Amino acid sequence: MEEVFEKYRNLLLQKRYSKNTIKVYCAYFSDFYQYFSNLNIDYVTIEDINKYILGLIKEKSISISQQNQRINAIKFYYEKVLNRGRQYYNLYRPKKEQKLPKVLSKAEIKKLIDCTINLKHKCIISLLYVNNNIKFNNFASIIFNSFVKLI
Repeated sequence: MEEVFEKYRNLLLQKRYSKNTIKVYCAYFSDFYQYFSNLNIDYVTIEDINKYILGLIKEKSISISQQNQRINAIKFYYEKVLNRGRQYYNLYRPKKEQKLPKVLSKAEIKKLIDCTINLKHKCIISLLYVNNNIKFNNFASIIFNSFVKLI
């Protein structure tokens, strides 16, 4: 067992993975290894791995990112440590999390403009938030005219 972990960690070091990645991969591989302690880990099936990941999702509510990290830690063992080469494991990966962009409210924009002291900065911020549909030519002429008025 110790020999497997040492080989795993040393290969991560040789491949110059970051300290944080090494720490995370080793921890996740250790969990995986302990989960299948009653089997020879070299012969665990894809179905077994998918059941393992599904169990983590249900029991520990692991995040999408952690799910991908765990899969990558497992794949590293089979592909790099056991030198099986790059293989398609048909492991179920989560959909990429889609986050909505952060948009400022009108009140927040007004507050941002009002707290700006420098006139040039105030002008730029105001112009940026005037209208999302403003065409570039119109935008350029507005900026030019605004600066001409300042002079």
